[in-house]
Amino acid sequence: MAVELAEMVRQLRAELTEAMREGENADLRFELGPVEMELTISVEKEAGPGAKVRFWVVELGAEARAAHHTTQRITLTLDPRRAGEPDRRPLISGAEVDGER
Repeated sequence: MAVELAEMVRQLRAELTEAMREGENADLRFELGPVEMELTISVEKEAGPGAKVRFWVVELGAEARAAHHTTQRITLTLDPRRAGEPDRRPLISGAEVDGER
């Protein structure tokens, strides 16, 4: 199942924000550095006036199902900053989750 690229970034932002909130009073915190995401995306261009290009994140091996779309592998490097403190990297922490790396 494909997910819009914007939705994936939105969900990542929400998860990182929650981790920051949970760690505000923790004794051990981590500075959040650049976040790298390697994705396979499908590029779709709508036809007609005002047509948009849309980017969909697809599962590995999903390229065959997206045969009428162009697929590309991209790496995004995001450098998260808080709006009120653009010169400081945010700090995160939280409880360890099983299977977390």
